[in-house]
Amino acid sequence: MLRTLGIRDFVIVDHLDLEFEPGFTVLTGETGAGKSILVDALSLVLGERSDAGLVREGCARAEISAEFSIGALPELSQWLERNDLAGETDVCLLRRVLESGGRSRAYVNGRASTLQQVKELGERLVDIHGQHEHQSLLRAPAQRDLLDAFAAAGGLAREVEQAWRLWQELTRQRLEWERNAEALASERERLEWQLRELTQLAFSADEWEALQADHRRLAYAASLIEAVEYALEALSEGEGCALTTVNGVLARLGAAQEFDAALKDILDILEPAQIQLQEAAYGLRQYRHRLELDPAKLREAEQRLEAVHSTARKYRVPAERLPELLLGAARRLEELGGELGIEALAQRQSAARDAYFALARELTGRRERAARDLSAKVTDAMQTLAMAGGRFEVMLHTLIDGGAHGCEQVEFQVAAHSGAMLRPLAKVASGGELSRLSLVIQTVTSEVAQMPVLVFDEVDAGIGGRVAEIVGRMLKQLGRRHQVMCITHLPQVAAAADQQWQVAKRELNGAVRTSVSVLGTEQRVAEIARMLGGVRITDLTRRHAAEMLGLKL
Repeated sequence: MLRTLGIRDFVIVDHLDLEFEPGFTVLTGETGAGKSILVDALSLVLGERSDAGLVREGCARAEISAEFSIGALPELSQWLERNDLAGETDVCLLRRVLESGGRSRAYVNGRASTLQQVKELGERLVDIHGQHEHQSLLRAPAQRDLLDAFAAAGGLAREVEQAWRLWQELTRQRLEWERNAEALASERERLEWQLRELTQLAFSADEWEALQADHRRLAYAASLIEAVEYALEALSEGEGCALTTVNGVLARLGAAQEFDAALKDILDILEPAQIQLQEAAYGLRQYRHRLELDPAKLREAEQRLEAVHSTARKYRVPAERLPELLLGAARRLEELGGELGIEALAQRQSAARDAYFALARELTGRRERAARDLSAKVTDAMQTLAMAGGRFEVMLHTLIDGGAHGCEQVEFQVAAHSGAMLRPLAKVASGGELSRLSLVIQTVTSEVAQMPVLVFDEVDAGIGGRVAEIVGRMLKQLGRRHQVMCITHLPQVAAAADQQWQVAKRELNGAVRTSVSVLGTEQRVAEIARMLGGVRITDLTRRHAAEMLGLKL
């Protein structure tokens, strides 16, 4: 959900800091007070193109920031991680700076970002209904995803896409083989020979380190034996060796300490030295037993080293990279069709195609059933929203050869009134009709829709009375599952909201400014009464406003 929106020096707003609540919030106020400016500011921080004229007159720059809670959107958190834009846990902070000279900068969680990144992120966070360029429902992928979610087929759709990509990759490999049959056959023969030789060598990175250590030890065995024997002679086995000398010193000082206890401190220092000398001598004897002059083993190690070095020189790689070369050869040979060549590749391609179409047919069936259900439900709801006689249809246009997203293209079409022809949703002319259609679709699919924040502008255009009351109820129902905001002039819609904000325009030192107030109960009664009664507000009007809010005055 949207937590906060901060606006500085934007159009006629000097500064606003807004904190949002869950549920359904309405923005009301006099015409021209600047209600749409808030939507424009939100659009800009979500990636909309900027204009230098949006900076408040006399200011160097405008700044807009928005903080979202994304704890319930794991896929969005993963997107931020992939793009190196992650911030605090479960928080996404967007900031947009517009300079009076026309330059614009965007930031995500404090990191400079491209406008495309911000726009892609914004499309996952907020849907603004009433302005064509922001509505996800006007985009074919969003329509397809919404239908799949309504059909509980999102997982199946992903399987279809994976199956398609496997089939296309195998097709690419087969076409490559057929175009370059002679060259690929030669490459395959070379790889098979290389694979046999490297497999026969049976060389690993672990062996390389052990082999070098063994060779050094065997090659210098004579020198090692000589050094060890010298050390043993000096420490414990020779005449006048170190241990004999230290033992003698300990014995003499041990007897002498009877006459002076101060010698005990010296003995305490010498005794550990005696123990360490004994342990060193023992360790050297054990090491000497393992050392041997073994020309046969030395020759064996040298031959193995020579075999490894020779193979590495042949393939012009360091010896330690031979195992990597083996894996690469095996992978490439697999791409070229394995041991059976083009026949095996053709079989795999055919199997992948069959698997794709089996999954795609299942997806088509689910989409067809969901399309009929969604079309009927949206059409029924349209009859209550000043679109009597209108129709909504989810069209499935067949793709004979299939595609990454199945064997059909999904398109939402609508006839806004009786006698009108069905047209793509993206070509509906009336902003009010489009906004109400979006409201209906979002309400019908609210249990499966993923968009956390929905903003409705122009939703009340051309309606009133009973229809306005229905719109208000629908928005309130939608607010139980999403965070919903609506700009409205209709008291029926405003009365249904969980929260109400009043947008007002004021003059300060000759300059016009916009302010926003969160209305309490009494203030809501007064504002809805204003919306009902116009210039003169009577007690009857106030009672009517209170009744709409479910209050008793």
